[in-house]
Amino acid sequence: MAGVTSGCNPRDNSAPCPLLAVVIPLRNEEQAIGPLTEGVRQALGTLSFEMLLVDDGSTDGTRAACLALAASDPRIRVLGHDRSAGQSAALHSGVLAARAPIVVTLDGDGQNPPENLPKLIAPLLGAEAPENRGLVAGQRVGRKDTLSKRLASRFANTLRAAVLRDGTRDTGCGLKAFRRDAFLALPYFNHMHRYLPALFARDGWQVELVDVTHAPRQFGASNYGNLDRALAGIIDLAGVAWLIHRRKTARPQLLTAAPVVTLAQAGDAPNPEPYRKVS
Repeated sequence: MAGVTSGCNPRDNSAPCPLLAVVIPLRNEEQAIGPLTEGVRQALGTLSFEMLLVDDGSTDGTRAACLALAASDPRIRVLGHDRSAGQSAALHSGVLAARAPIVVTLDGDGQNPPENLPKLIAPLLGAEAPENRGLVAGQRVGRKDTLSKRLASRFANTLRAAVLRDGTRDTGCGLKAFRRDAFLALPYFNHMHRYLPALFARDGWQVELVDVTHAPRQFGASNYGNLDRALAGIIDLAGVAWLIHRRKTARPQLLTAAPVVTLAQAGDAPNPEPYRKVS
């Protein structure tokens, strides 16, 4: 695992550290979550992983379904928002809670087939992986969405690519793998998950693009409309362009040895919890 910090999230050392964290944001996906988690288990096989299911204020039985899954599999942990805050907020909460140094994400609606996970994590975990590779982003091939959704997505991706020049044809795909430390160093804002290639590149990380498959939605309905995406996207695009323009252009070099800090000097008070337990 070249260039990737192997230690656990220092905020949570309550269990052995897995190699990989699978973060799945969910909103009203009661029927989809069971088959999806089973698909993740089959795709990852014997690999050491944890799964974080983040309920973003669902109004159906999603939270109860997640808790039932966690009761039967100790690798599953469940987080919950007390209100819907959006997909980026759910992802951010899950990454904060993750113990593993590498995070992989997929949407909770079942349209991101879990069998794509091995090809996403290989460029980060392989022995030949460069130290500066921060993100592997999936790009959907043969999308199974409605015509209106595909056209809206094509327009948004074309506009984004023209403004940001991030070299990515499909940033809306939920299948992504990245370094946890690199993700948490990014500036957080709502809808940031749609701009991860540009944001990682802004911070100097190499971005790898991988073609992935797509599946039709089997359960429920989309939680977001095309008009909502378009209106938010215009504002977000301008904001991301500004962030890229105003990025830090110098990187420090360590010229002296780092001081050794003992536990007594640092204090042994625990770090605050990044999330709270919900009932």
